[in-house]
Amino acid sequence: MTKISIFHDEPCELGEGPGFDPLTNTVWWFDILAGRLFEKPLAGGEARMHSLGQMASALAVVDKERQLVLTETGLFVRDRSTGHTMMHQPIEADNPATRSNDARVHPAGAFWVSTMGKKAEPSAGAVYWYREGELRKLYGNISIANSICFAPDGRAAYFADLALNIVWRVNTDPETGLPNGEPTEFLRNTGSGGFDGSVVDADGNLWNASWGGSRIDVFAPSGNRIRTIGLPIPQPTCPAFIGTDSASLVVTSAYAEMDEASRLAYPDAGKTFRIEIAGKGRLDPQVRI
Repeated sequence: MTKISIFHDEPCELGEGPGFDPLTNTVWWFDILAGRLFEKPLAGGEARMHSLGQMASALAVVDKERQLVLTETGLFVRDRSTGHTMMHQPIEADNPATRSNDARVHPAGAFWVSTMGKKAEPSAGAVYWYREGELRKLYGNISIANSICFAPDGRAAYFADLALNIVWRVNTDPETGLPNGEPTEFLRNTGSGGFDGSVVDADGNLWNASWGGSRIDVFAPSGNRIRTIGLPIPQPTCPAFIGTDSASLVVTSAYAEMDEASRLAYPDAGKTFRIEIAGKGRLDPQVRI
């Protein structure tokens, strides 16, 4: 039986961007709309909250001392010990109508990041590739980019548009993380819930948080759904494997857009969950800046 527990009980309006740093044995996640970054030692202890002063949604590990944080104005290098941040790479910094959203590091050390309209305006977002000081726009006219993740060998990338409820797959160069073909449709959701954040395990299976669907769905590389894990909240947002053995999953959630009756019906909405899984996940690599 799958064991599900609350990893952190402070609710986030829009919890997102969870991840794990094996160099420090620390789990992190964001409350995007509040501009808050949380970190919690996996070995135990209290979570710490850091106010970032702007919306932020994802983080990549540079080394033991530094992180690369994706915000509404671009990529910032953050010093873990002091919390000091410095602009590293502007991304749509001159467009106050957009903010950052989903992101993940390719096995080649490239950071795929995304933007979207602050009011989810249609086609206002994009997906970018960043590595070693170079930024390239990969895909535009995306409303709500999600599910950015990669095959273990670095030869494929996945990304979704929640507004269309489609996940695409595209071949990528394992040495650079750049696409080397055109995206093709991998999944299309015609049922309940939408494709939010995803992560790929060591066997190439895609684990997706179903926004509005109260579940994590696991899809084989063929696209067949092979497992479903029900959750006690309606809006899970993103999963990430944690632990040096990557045998646990942390899942963020949100209470955004829920009315008072729904909040009462789902008192754990917005909290961060831990799921013990059977099998081996996969940790994200360090980003190359």
